[in-house]
Amino acid sequence: MLTPQTFRTTKTRLPITLSPKRGPSSELSRVFAAAVIEQGFCDMLLVNPHEALNNGYFGESFRLSHEERDLIVSIRAASLSDLARHVNSALG
Repeated sequence: MLTPQTFRTTKTRLPITLSPKRGPSSELSRVFAAAVIEQGFCDMLLVNPHEALNNGYFGESFRLSHEERDLIVSIRAASLSDLARHVNSALG
């Protein structure tokens, strides 16, 4: 757990708050989990990501941010690992 740190200088105290690195959201994780579990969803995600995300997975929708949705739709990947690599790189 990250906590605020205070560094002393000779004249003032400066509070410094450390934030964790931004990583994939839980919704992005759900998209990739669905693709790993269901080959049909994985194929659709690679061929037509817009439709795959709109259709969801077994009645469950994905609550992705606009940026996350746009990112996935903009990537043309040949495999799920390739898609994951591009998403990770973009969020890096």
